[in-house]
Amino acid sequence: MNPKVFISHASEDKSRFVTAFATKLRENGVDAWLDRWEMVPGDSLVDKIFEEGLKDAQAVIVVLSKFSVTKPWVYEELNASMVARISKGTKIIPVVIDQCDVPESLKSTLWEHVQDITNFDAPLRRILAAIFDVREKPKVGQPPDFVRQAADRIDGLTSVDSLVLKRAAEFDLDNNCHIVNPDIIFTDLDALGVTKQQILDSIEILGADGYLDVTRYLSSDADKFDCHVMVTNFGYQEYCNAMLENYNHIKERCAGLIVNEGVYDNQSLAEKTGAKPRLIEHILAIFESRQLIITTKFLAGNISIDHVHAKFRRMLSS
Repeated sequence: MNPKVFISHASEDKSRFVTAFATKLRENGVDAWLDRWEMVPGDSLVDKIFEEGLKDAQAVIVVLSKFSVTKPWVYEELNASMVARISKGTKIIPVVIDQCDVPESLKSTLWEHVQDITNFDAPLRRILAAIFDVREKPKVGQPPDFVRQAADRIDGLTSVDSLVLKRAAEFDLDNNCHIVNPDIIFTDLDALGVTKQQILDSIEILGADGYLDVTRYLSSDADKFDCHVMVTNFGYQEYCNAMLENYNHIKERCAGLIVNEGVYDNQSLAEKTGAKPRLIEHILAIFESRQLIITTKFLAGNISIDHVHAKFRRMLSS
């Protein structure tokens, strides 16, 4: 269906703007109602305009000019349009073509300004969008990579903080390196949609809150992050709880192997659980921090369990 639109205007504006404008509306699928096209000698002005033109209009375009704002007849049409807007939702679209005093009843309605009455393609496009109720806004795209990668946020952390902790922990787990260089794990800032400063701010915050140990150094390269980070036991705990589905199962399996089967070194625990050595090291550090075991750490990375506390055995038997 072609929407019917009534054009309220002053006769002085007909030749200089309104006829060409209404013609463009009709060329674009709008049944524009213009008195000169609809009325013949002998027709009743009141019947034609108010009973035929305005009554069935889905929208009313009010052309505001230095001429129309002085016309009582235009105000009568506007009053009828305002009643129609309240009673049946008729759209009222003010189109301002001159410097003029806009009627009080239209001051709360968004106007369309036509700067050049001989070239109005852009305003016409916006008016057509209003008539056909088309919102010319861009489609909603995908969130930035750093948001998608940190979709499972760690409690209490922002998306960027979660991303930094996640990348540092995963790099350490994969490489068993402990010390992580941000220059290595953040070579894709543009693709992620984050800046170097955002990463630096996040590292500082994570360091202050105990998720990372941060070591800073001076460099002459402005592109460098000038720091190294190490994920703390607390940071690993928060990362593992949020990101590793089988984390609790691996911890329970390690506890059983230590207490029930006498597996007392990190390499054997890694082999029997299939977990990465760095994760086993973290789990042993958690056990030791809770005073469940005592360990000895060797330079080559080996860890031996020297003592299993009685409360660890009691804990598993309960």
